[in-house]
Amino acid sequence: MNSFSERQLVFFSDSFGACHLLQPVVERSRDAFFTTGDDPITQRYWAQEHGLPASTPLEKILLSQIEHHSTEIFYNLDPVRYGNDFVSKLPGTVKRSIAWRAAPSGNVDFGAYDLLVCNFPTIIADYRSRGWRAEYFAPSHDPAMDNYSSNRIRPVDVLFVGGYSRHHKRRSEILNTVSELRRDFQVVYHLDRSRLTRIAESPLGWLMPLNEHRRPRDIRAASRPPVFGRDLYQAISQAKIVLNGAVDMAGSDRGNMRCWEALGCGALMVSDAGNYPDGMINGTSIVTYDSPRSAATTIRSLLAEQAKLSDIALAGNSMIRSRYSKKAQWEKFTQLCN
Repeated sequence: MNSFSERQLVFFSDSFGACHLLQPVVERSRDAFFTTGDDPITQRYWAQEHGLPASTPLEKILLSQIEHHSTEIFYNLDPVRYGNDFVSKLPGTVKRSIAWRAAPSGNVDFGAYDLLVCNFPTIIADYRSRGWRAEYFAPSHDPAMDNYSSNRIRPVDVLFVGGYSRHHKRRSEILNTVSELRRDFQVVYHLDRSRLTRIAESPLGWLMPLNEHRRPRDIRAASRPPVFGRDLYQAISQAKIVLNGAVDMAGSDRGNMRCWEALGCGALMVSDAGNYPDGMINGTSIVTYDSPRSAATTIRSLLAEQAKLSDIALAGNSMIRSRYSKKAQWEKFTQLCN
């Protein structure tokens, strides 16, 4: 990987964050320019290829890329890193600045952006209450998932992929309760442990008073290393059911990335009850639960009715591929730009 374009190809081939990439980016249109502005190696390749000094700051490189491309629409997936100060430096070619932000942001000011977008109505309402323009905009189906959704041999009965820390109390309760099913079924958790959890579970950590940071025994027994990108797609393609548990950041709103990944890769998503994006309907394209105990009971019932499980999984995959296609996402984006 000795060039900017080669590093770009590696990034795209891994599909990390692909549900957020717009159709022109995925199709490598000349009208679109994409970069990972926080990746110093990739950015410095571009700088070198365009005659910028090796010492050029990353922010200056990104601004140079935008100017070189004559960008008209600046779409940013990290407005905390590139906030109001950065927007004020954008070249004159930029007619619209749009930012995706789907998490509470405290007192951070995003008011310099022309538009804020995400798929959580509660967060959108909060943005509007601050006087900012905000609209609903959803992730999309990654076509690369189609190679994984077609798999019918799925030896893993229940899969969970996500972060683990003591702050995710409800999620921990759900994982612990569902992990009891491993006595009868194949349950696999790919957990990205917090720093304190890793320390608490290290040989030295077991000698320290860090019990509250350790995972319960059944969760540890089901755990595997974290997975991302295509490794995540592969893991889902081996699972009948993907267990999902939202982190409480938008009240009863639901729609985290695992929804698109689970349905897109052909698994049945079992998730906590709440207000889901259009098309994600309990009993039709997904299945929801009300409590940790009901999650385990629901999963056990579904595994006893393989035909029903497969039908809902197929309906979910069909829905996500059509309703949330790259084409549909791009059409919505262009409407928002206008």
